[in-house]
Amino acid sequence: MELKQVVNSKYASIFTTKKRYAILMGGRGAGRSTVASQYANAKLVSNEYFRCAIMRYILGDIRNSIYREIIDRATENEINESLQINDSNMTISYGINTINAVGFKKSSGEQKSKLKSLANYNCVIIEEADEIGEADFTQLDDSLRTVKGNTLIILLLNPPAKNHWIVNRWFDLKETGIKDFYEPVLKQDVKDVEFIRTSFEDNIENIAEATVERYRGYEVNKPAHFYNMIKGYVPETVKGKIYSNWAEIDSVPHEARLEVYGLDFGYSNDPTAIVAIYKYNGGYILDEVAYQLGMSNRDIANTIKLQNKSIVIADSAEPKSIDEIKLYDVNIQPAKKGQGSINQGIQFVKDQKISYTKRSVNIKKEYENYSWLQDKEGNGLNEPKDIYNHAMDAIRYGFTIFKPVEEVSSTYVFEEEKPLFEEIGL
Repeated sequence: MELKQVVNSKYASIFTTKKRYAILMGGRGAGRSTVASQYANAKLVSNEYFRCAIMRYILGDIRNSIYREIIDRATENEINESLQINDSNMTISYGINTINAVGFKKSSGEQKSKLKSLANYNCVIIEEADEIGEADFTQLDDSLRTVKGNTLIILLLNPPAKNHWIVNRWFDLKETGIKDFYEPVLKQDVKDVEFIRTSFEDNIENIAEATVERYRGYEVNKPAHFYNMIKGYVPETVKGKIYSNWAEIDSVPHEARLEVYGLDFGYSNDPTAIVAIYKYNGGYILDEVAYQLGMSNRDIANTIKLQNKSIVIADSAEPKSIDEIKLYDVNIQPAKKGQGSINQGIQFVKDQKISYTKRSVNIKKEYENYSWLQDKEGNGLNEPKDIYNHAMDAIRYGFTIFKPVEEVSSTYVFEEEKPLFEEIGL
């Protein structure tokens, strides 16, 4: 089948590139999802082998984003009747070629990501790629092993902060003359990336005049939002950063008193995070004990038993793991949770004087990137992003020992113990 699609010339190279990665990064309104959906349609109906995963962090988020874009392009090209479309599963087929929706997590309620192997896929399109953690991406990248044609991973994203793993892995940062904002340029030794940086100005003929005016107005009204999300520059710090004013220290002073360990469970995709929390000089010191993939409950117990003794407060979503770790003679309890407990816990941590040790590299990385969700206009939402949060969650669980959750779920509310048999008068 032959398609006649009008493609923005800025993106033409992704149709012919032989490189493994294509990074389409820049400001809003640049048409990145449009060209990715054009690419998917063109390859789907070609004579070449094509098995493509369209991806976001949460599977359900794909339906109204890249999946809808691909269906819209098929409608525009009048090829719908030639495709086999399963809307419930978000799969599209043409002969042996397929496009399938794949999420790192099935839903936002899932505790851990469960990515399946994509060994037979030769294309992956990841929308909002900055939401994906480096460990998840590496596992995905390693699973793409087909020899049926070149493999291409397309990353679509707005520029994340300068310490994000995508920036660190592939980019150098060039001064722009605007304080705390940088232009990303590929590192000289990077040979396997096709990088295309765009903004709305590269797609202006497809944007309503009122939208263009609104975008340009942000330069005065919301300059940080304008330079990052509209112009596509890399910011110094993540927007909506949750914690601030934490200090880095060389090590835990001898006078500090160990109070608790916080534990966030992980395994194949997410690391297990264990953080020791010390009281010292009117504040708290955080020390990274573990941040590791593949830790069994026995590994967790053995790691904790090598440390100085103290209570462990763990994620209550894993009661079986908590019970098993108890069998290894570890004093471990579930964190108390209730309605609003995440935000309550964050607020309590924010109110404390916090330091972390120099060796706590993953605590530092998460501290610098842990941020609130935002809407398309750059307004903060009262919910943290589900990324860079493993050590942050462990810390929050540990701090619940200092401040009980105000509204505790019924799981942790126990009635006063009653006798097995009522006394009766004889």
